[in-house]
Amino acid sequence: MTASGPTGTEGAIRPAFVLASASPRRLDLLAQLGVTPERVFPADIDETPARDEQPRPYVRRMAAEKAQKIASQITEPALVLSADTVVALGHRILPKAETIETARACLRKLSGRRHTVFTAIRCVPSAGWPEGCVSERVVESTVAFSRMTEQQIEALLATGDWQGKAGGYALQGHAAGFIRFISGSPSAVIGLPLFETAQLLRGQPGNWLP
Repeated sequence: MTASGPTGTEGAIRPAFVLASASPRRLDLLAQLGVTPERVFPADIDETPARDEQPRPYVRRMAAEKAQKIASQITEPALVLSADTVVALGHRILPKAETIETARACLRKLSGRRHTVFTAIRCVPSAGWPEGCVSERVVESTVAFSRMTEQQIEALLATGDWQGKAGGYALQGHAAGFIRFISGSPSAVIGLPLFETAQLLRGQPGNWLP
């Protein structure tokens, strides 16, 4: 099943489904729902947190800006889905690990502690599809790492799982061997909460999901 096709009642063609993310993990998670985007259109935005910005408002803002930017560039009927994930220690937003030094610093902070993962998702219709509606969800999950030795941190870094990941780890990767507790949505920690995404799609006109 793809996300496009007849709506059924009047033979109208459902708008294109656009994922505003280049994440292969989010594509894989959408596939679990039986949804394949017609287009993958990552949004290039400034992801720098504002001064004193809290994790939940930040992740909502990121998802909203990504969705709106892509929706504004599409003239044909389309539904745009965006997502953003952030790892937080208290009110502190940990960075996305673009270097091994950043990943190492994040893992040292997370070792032996609980932290919170916020994932926001947002659906926005393009201007060419006025029947669609804007909708969003924010999912909060708690993850706890066991205490890791420096040798274990270095071994984890050597796998390369940290690259481009919020907080320097991937739940679906080697870090899972050090996660002793998780409360919330595992798929949200990976990058796309499946239940909430399905609910958003079911709430759009056009029978996107049964």
